[in-house]
Amino acid sequence: MASRREVRCRCGRWMSAQPGVSSIQCSTCHTVTQLSSSLVDIARGANRVLQGIQQLRRQHKQQQQQPQQQQQIMAQPPPPPPKRQHKQQQQQIMAQPPPRRQHKQQQQQPQQQIMAQPPPPPKLLEPLPSPFGKKRAVICGLDYKGKSYSLEGCISDAKSMRTFLVKQMGFPIDSILMLTEDEASPQRIPTKKNIRKAMRWLVEGNRARDSLVFHYSGHGSQQKDYNGDEVDGQDEALAPLDHETEGKIIDDEINKTLVRPLVHGAKLHAVIDACNSGTVLDLPSVCRMERNGFYEWERQTSGRTYKGTNGGTAICLSACDDHEASGYTPVFTGKNAGAMTYSFIKAVKTAGPAPTYGHLLNLMCSAIREAQSRLARDENYTSPEETAEPLLTSSEEFDIYATKFVL
Repeated sequence: MASRREVRCRCGRWMSAQPGVSSIQCSTCHTVTQLSSSLVDIARGANRVLQGIQQLRRQHKQQQQQPQQQQQIMAQPPPPPPKRQHKQQQQQIMAQPPPRRQHKQQQQQPQQQIMAQPPPPPKLLEPLPSPFGKKRAVICGLDYKGKSYSLEGCISDAKSMRTFLVKQMGFPIDSILMLTEDEASPQRIPTKKNIRKAMRWLVEGNRARDSLVFHYSGHGSQQKDYNGDEVDGQDEALAPLDHETEGKIIDDEINKTLVRPLVHGAKLHAVIDACNSGTVLDLPSVCRMERNGFYEWERQTSGRTYKGTNGGTAICLSACDDHEASGYTPVFTGKNAGAMTYSFIKAVKTAGPAPTYGHLLNLMCSAIREAQSRLARDENYTSPEETAEPLLTSSEEFDIYATKFVL
């Protein structure tokens, strides 16, 4: 006979249940508690609990064994390759150079690559210097290399002028724009476009007490005047490097670009070492000087076109008159050099502090006359019919023997 079962309620009270009863109600809290139908169910439940515990133990044991197995696998040497593969590996190892030789080759390879690389190209596009400065200059030297009308010494004249401005006149080297055929940058080649751009740069934003210099050594010429502003009916012109295709720069444009923008207090000095260059800046006043030093001013303009400045001063020293050819002579330096450029630099250096314009003109003319007389003694030298001497033109008349030359 089955015995009674003791069941505990949620309220803590123990109750006695008859065999075969599926549920029992507590007399205290009236809670109904479900009972298993038989002891077999209890045994089955207990068996399931035991199986779950054993499974957890097996999983925990496997987790502990995995790191040990990985260490054992890593410690084991790899299996030997097949005979054929092992032989190929040995041949590859024998073909490799020793480590020291290989390291030396690796060091030589970068050096060989560096030696094989071409040198970097020159800097072609350089920015123009700042146009704002108390002293700045544009210097043009054209030898027209390879042309039938090539010249000698014009680039040398340009370099001499740059040295003179920097060392004697205190011009900052960064404020000098040099245009010659020897320059690396395309912007510094004296083409028509670049000379025009350089002239605009020179007078851009000019102010009182600015000292501006424009120097040109190369070919000059004349052509017919079409607007009626020339007394002799001829326009003077400068010949850029590409004048055969782009044309020349005539005096009307030079006056408009360099002379007209000069404001009150600003001063421009132009030194033009070229043929037919007397009035190439189209300045209204021409100083006619005789050999004895006497001079007089001559009005050059014709018509109603204004050729003066915007309040500033423009003075031009040209190599010769409009109808004359400029000279260059090896007497000065032993090499061909522009007579105008050389005599101007020498006169400023030897005239002493603050010379007058009249004093400089006399020194320049004397130096050129002496050089021409020395060349005349040479039987192989054919002297021109008329000796070209410097000509001074200005935007306004002044006393050349009282006005100091200040650059």
